[in-house]
Amino acid sequence: MVARAHVTDDGWFGGVFDPSGDHARADELHGDLIGILEAVALPIIVVGPDFKVDCFNRAATIALGLTPAHVGRPPSDNGLLAEFKDLEKHCARVIADGVSSRCEVAHEGRWFLLRVAPYTGRGEESAGVVLTLTNVTAFRASIDQAIYEREYTKAIFNTVSGPIVIVDADLRVQTANRAFYEMFQVSRDETQGVRLNELRNHKWDGPQLWALVKDAVSATAEFQPVEVEHDFALIGRRTLLLDARPLSREGHSEHLILLTFQDISDRKQAEAQLRRNEQTLKEADRKKDQFLAILAHELRNPLGPVRNAAHYLKLKEIPDPELKRPVEMIERQVEHMARLIDDLLDVSRISRGVLELRRERLDFEEVVKAAVDACHDEIDARHHALRVSLPKAPVTLHADRHRLIQVFCNLISNASKYTPVGGRIDFTAQQNGDTLDVWVKDNGAGIPREKLSEIFELFAQVDRSLDHQGGLGIGLTLSRELVELHGGTIDARSEGLGHGSTIAVKLPIAHAAPATVPTAITEPQTGAKVRRIVIADDNEDAAESLAQYLELDGHRVSLAYDGEAALKMIAESLPEVAFVDIGMPKVNGYDVARRIRESAWGKSIHLVALTGFGQDSDRQLASEAGFNTHLVKPVSPDRITEILAELGNSSKDKLPL
Repeated sequence: MVARAHVTDDGWFGGVFDPSGDHARADELHGDLIGILEAVALPIIVVGPDFKVDCFNRAATIALGLTPAHVGRPPSDNGLLAEFKDLEKHCARVIADGVSSRCEVAHEGRWFLLRVAPYTGRGEESAGVVLTLTNVTAFRASIDQAIYEREYTKAIFNTVSGPIVIVDADLRVQTANRAFYEMFQVSRDETQGVRLNELRNHKWDGPQLWALVKDAVSATAEFQPVEVEHDFALIGRRTLLLDARPLSREGHSEHLILLTFQDISDRKQAEAQLRRNEQTLKEADRKKDQFLAILAHELRNPLGPVRNAAHYLKLKEIPDPELKRPVEMIERQVEHMARLIDDLLDVSRISRGVLELRRERLDFEEVVKAAVDACHDEIDARHHALRVSLPKAPVTLHADRHRLIQVFCNLISNASKYTPVGGRIDFTAQQNGDTLDVWVKDNGAGIPREKLSEIFELFAQVDRSLDHQGGLGIGLTLSRELVELHGGTIDARSEGLGHGSTIAVKLPIAHAAPATVPTAITEPQTGAKVRRIVIADDNEDAAESLAQYLELDGHRVSLAYDGEAALKMIAESLPEVAFVDIGMPKVNGYDVARRIRESAWGKSIHLVALTGFGQDSDRQLASEAGFNTHLVKPVSPDRITEILAELGNSSKDKLPL
């Protein structure tokens, strides 16, 4: 057959068969061939044995910009194929060998896979080659990315300081990081594909460790890290924290297991040493308390008779006036020593957390009078001028009478010790809202400013003058602890040496007792301000800090850390107010509010939404769910106080406490 060619109007080149044949059949085959090639999305170029373009399909026109003008020209005249050097030689080799070939060609930032395949005519003679091009730019990018990610992961894998090994279901090592090889002193070659219990000189088949490793691999649920002590042949006895995680592989039914071995031997040894040190300190503390108790007992034994003898002599009214002063001195020093012993024991009780307050409703003025009387002899002995200024209106405290007298007596006595003979001490008190402010001020030696933060420490001594009276350094420490036990604060102020000092105390004032209560009140009464509150928040720090703030104000607070717990707690305690976080696990805040409002008991509870979202739509959602108030975190304590105050104090606004 003699073949000739022509180009269609749209640029498609077609072959025309021998005119002596069946023209109808030839036209039909020609049309089918064009249709098939036209449907192929890959660019196709047919090159004759003369290495000239015979024809191409529409995809080649679109992808390569071929036009009818390219027919009869070398394929290398096209911009893309021009990048392929020696294309004609390559085509000649394919025609000669009759074997297809392929290679990649880059053009304008894109990559193409060029396939060169031979084709033959009817007489089996070579008719040329067919060039096809596939855009592999995205594929190459994905390969590059995969290689990058593999190397990146490998770098991280080897950077981790703890040993990591990946095993299959049979516990055969697939790979491990550098730390694993270094710790267990093995190489990559001798571990690859080897079961852990067959690794050289490690005794991984020890019953305890091997059982844990097998459990880690076979566990269907998440494996919980466990500690294991094991004797390794090469590295000795170590404490390891073993953890395991399954690694799923797409297209594989079997999972790999990631095992990590964190060496916590040093930490465990340090913890053991800390426990030993703690036990030693506890034992030393116990012996100290025992010593103080014995010392107090032994010191008090002789003090009793001395005090009794001095009192007897005083009652006898010895006629010799020269004996009166020594008797008073004995009484004064006995009282002083008795207070020192009590202070020592009280500090010990407080440090052990066993000192309890016996609270009652007290008149502040009576407490001050008792404290001044207790210090009277000491003040007179140094000829100090003590001036007392108290509020005109009575002030009631809910406190331990004996302990408050002890506090104020210590403060007056401390001022007396560091104030020269003939000096002045001012005891001033003033009511400030719900707080009683007390100042004990002297014109003595003063305190260096760098020592102000130290004077409340146990056994602290600030040698403010050569003639200071001193002491054990426990009076101010005990005063601070007792004031804080009462819910108050204490601090020291001074302008420096030679400028005197002031000890300032703040104490909460007890609210008036209800007129309907005829018996003595033993607990603080804050009237309508005390409310029962539930705080529901999965952020424990946020919940507890809010609770502390509310409890400081006298409210009764319960905490829940998820939606289900919140619903249960609110249903059981029926609070007046519930602060509910929106984004909680198990049941979110909106659903909590809806369920509360659906219940008969939940209609009157004031619901406050706590959330990090503050858009109008968020407020609308909270309102629709049943919240009364919408607060955006972080919430100001003043705003919390305002909300509680706005609830009102009438019985209809409150549930029984």
